[in-house]
Amino acid sequence: MTKKEAAPLVLGTEPIGKLLTQYAIPAIIAMTASSLYNITDSIFIGHGVGSLALAGLAICFPLMNLAAAFGALVGVGGAALLSLRLGQKDYDTANHILGNVLVLNLIIGISFAIVAQIFLEPILYFFGASEHTLPYAYDFMTIILFGNVVTHMYLGLNALLRSAGHPQKSMYATIFTVIINLALNPLFIFGFGWGIRGSATATIISQVAMLLWQLRFFNGKGSFIHFRKGIFKLKKDITSNIFAIGLSPFLMNAAACVIVIIINQGLIRYGGDLAVGAYGIVNRVAFLFVMVVMGLNQGLQPIAGYNYGAGLYSRVDAVLRRSILVATMVMASGMAIVELFPHAVASIFTTDEELTSLAVVGMRFVFMSFPVVGFQMVVTTFFQSIGMAKKAIFLSLTRQVICLIPLLTILPRFWGTSGIWLSMPMSDVIAAVLTAIMLAAQYRRFKAAGSAGSVA
Repeated sequence: MTKKEAAPLVLGTEPIGKLLTQYAIPAIIAMTASSLYNITDSIFIGHGVGSLALAGLAICFPLMNLAAAFGALVGVGGAALLSLRLGQKDYDTANHILGNVLVLNLIIGISFAIVAQIFLEPILYFFGASEHTLPYAYDFMTIILFGNVVTHMYLGLNALLRSAGHPQKSMYATIFTVIINLALNPLFIFGFGWGIRGSATATIISQVAMLLWQLRFFNGKGSFIHFRKGIFKLKKDITSNIFAIGLSPFLMNAAACVIVIIINQGLIRYGGDLAVGAYGIVNRVAFLFVMVVMGLNQGLQPIAGYNYGAGLYSRVDAVLRRSILVATMVMASGMAIVELFPHAVASIFTTDEELTSLAVVGMRFVFMSFPVVGFQMVVTTFFQSIGMAKKAIFLSLTRQVICLIPLLTILPRFWGTSGIWLSMPMSDVIAAVLTAIMLAAQYRRFKAAGSAGSVA
């Protein structure tokens, strides 16, 4: 067996702790780097363009989440399916998954960008833009949409890199994207005077550079899976499985889009443009810790998927338990930092005292439930990784739709902006309880089937 053939096979033989470290650490580093870029991007915009530009950037979040939803539908679905097929030693299908992911990203990425650009102005108004924030949001999203197909292809191929046994290469791709981004951002914003458009341009250029590297990598024979003749024709069984598994992260991101719209509209109504800017700051800080757990989940996904496909259920149990522990610790650390030093964190983004004060209030509310968020995210990814798409979809919708939307509708009527902030931790706690109930029920099924090894 060659080295490239052995790369994914160690998922079924190496110790779980070693594997999780090997796969999760690169993903965590990459996701943290990406999150830090988003934070520094907001800092550059906040200090270089102004507080209204930060509010304009926050208005863009729903549309960016929706674009990410379509990207996740293909990228995450393809990566999870690839892990399962590699665990089953179905290498021919694994290569066809690569070709189908690339083609689907091309089709969806271009189609989404065209439709969104045609209706961009009314979309942004619907998302909560005002006459003061619209110019910033429009300038930023026009450039982001122009490069949307690049973003989809870059993220999709990066997900396949991890599942194909190359977590470090996936990490390097993300880190170099961030480095290029950080180098170009101040040059374009301050040096060239492009303002918020400079930030968007830096994002797309950095992704183009790494996409070219990914295409070169998968075009070489050194990869276990690589481009070859015949794999680019869409196959119904592959695309349907990609969409079935990817539906959970798609709905999660789509739900995030709806939620941000509701939050932005509520904040505009009860607090004005600066309240929306405060949410933008809270969102960036929260995502720093959420992205760490997402990186952990990216490490969990190929390990759980491969071992479940290979029937090694005790190893699936082991990686799940370790991931829950780490995720809970990460999110608890985030809660401690923000609850103890909220003003110091918020003031990094802006010198506007009113905006800082609003962000402090929001962070104190949002972060109070963070420890249980990590648990809920890991278990959702677990069900997705082992092909239980319906359970993953339900858990995805529970936190962001079933629980949160009613709370966002009711609580602000009594407590205004405080009701909006309070809705988020309340939803997190309810969703975590439901997640624990579903996980316990699944463990009982494993035990009853006598197939879970150490699962108890």
